[in-house]
Amino acid sequence: MPSVVKNKKRITISDIAQLAGVSKATASLVLNGRSKEYRVADETRDRILAIAAEQHYQPSLHARSLRTNRTHTLGLVVPEMTNYGFASISRELETLCREAGLQLLIACSDENPSQEMMAVNSLLQRQVDGLIVASSLTSDTEYQKINARLPVVLLDRRIGDSTLPSVVSDSIESTAELIENLAELHPDEIYYLGGPLRLAPSRERLVGYELGLQRAGVTAKPGWVLHGQFSPSAGYEMMAGLCAELGRPPKALFTAACGLLEGVLRYLNQHQLMDADIHLCSFDDHYLFDCLPLRLDTIAQDSQRLAAHSFALITALIEQQPVSNLEQTLPAQIHWRHPLSRQRKL
Repeated sequence: MPSVVKNKKRITISDIAQLAGVSKATASLVLNGRSKEYRVADETRDRILAIAAEQHYQPSLHARSLRTNRTHTLGLVVPEMTNYGFASISRELETLCREAGLQLLIACSDENPSQEMMAVNSLLQRQVDGLIVASSLTSDTEYQKINARLPVVLLDRRIGDSTLPSVVSDSIESTAELIENLAELHPDEIYYLGGPLRLAPSRERLVGYELGLQRAGVTAKPGWVLHGQFSPSAGYEMMAGLCAELGRPPKALFTAACGLLEGVLRYLNQHQLMDADIHLCSFDDHYLFDCLPLRLDTIAQDSQRLAAHSFALITALIEQQPVSNLEQTLPAQIHWRHPLSRQRKL
């Protein structure tokens, strides 16, 4: 049994090689996962790995970076971490990075273009190998400049007609399907609360809303469509304005994001209206919606697939591997919870 090296300094590959009775080159091949490639004997490999575990060997990321000219770090920029969808995607991406031996650095933009670029520059200063961004910008000029140096993948939202690689959900078709059902049930009143039209998700979900009304043969009335920020406070204020104008909650309402829905629910709860006769629907889902007395129809993005496809795309681009599909659109799933919807759809 090899003696344990006293823990006065960092255990190196040279130490492991000496204890295993092999060359430094052989120990390096095994500890870097290349023993099979160079036909190191299984017995030798197992002995080196056992000694490395016994000595609590940790590879030097700095040395690894010098060898590969990479930091083995990815950067992720999202609008906010309190959003359940972005939090779920971030968690999935972090798991994928960890399992691949990579580090994920996360920054938030608060839907503020200036803050977004500050976050991006901070990540670039840390020499990330690639960027995954849910952007609030209206032009991809800065990201095209960055993409000339290192890969950039747009997540959740595209920027105009940008040709940058992207992974998004099909929000138009899923919203259209949900709204068509809603319009057939409540053709006389279907309000829409959306976010800033400068953002692609706002525009796409509004297109889905209009398409759903069209399929149901319903024409939107003036005042049905309202826009604010993608925030709980905006949802609360718009809902308060609607209830004040109508003298009651609207018969049917679609919110274009989970943050807006949070504000609507807060208003209904504060004014003892959770049992009101309202058919409430939203883009974005949360597992707690199954527990609410108010039965919501929601559109769930597949966070696991969004993360997996984004990770596969960015790592392939970093490795300069051929990619057949640089613009990926994934389906979203509707959760029918409202009794009237369930009668029709399930």
